[in-house]
Amino acid sequence: MINVIRPLSATLLVLCTGFSASVLAHNPMCECKAIDAERIQCTGGFSDGSGAPGVTLDVIGYDETILVPGKLGADSTLTFKKPGAEFYVLFDAGPGHVVEIDQADIEAP
Repeated sequence: MINVIRPLSATLLVLCTGFSASVLAHNPMCECKAIDAERIQCTGGFSDGSGAPGVTLDVIGYDETILVPGKLGADSTLTFKKPGAEFYVLFDAGPGHVVEIDQADIEAP
């Protein structure tokens, strides 16, 4: 009887550990689209469906200069004027929750 209980207990422990990790896991998501030739709008959030108001979203030049410092608004979006220099967008919700979007990956209007 003891030999049956130990493997069963170990299996349940592994299953519960995996389940709790998947419940708590949420990946960062960010999408940027050109509204017109001059403006870009980025929307950030998480894979669990939650928004990201107040999360840092900076527009950074290829020389690592911050061109547009920003934070997502209450609707988890930030709209900015397209920089003249080459750039990428950095959505930074903390360690392990960072998304980079290169200007080449932003859809034209």
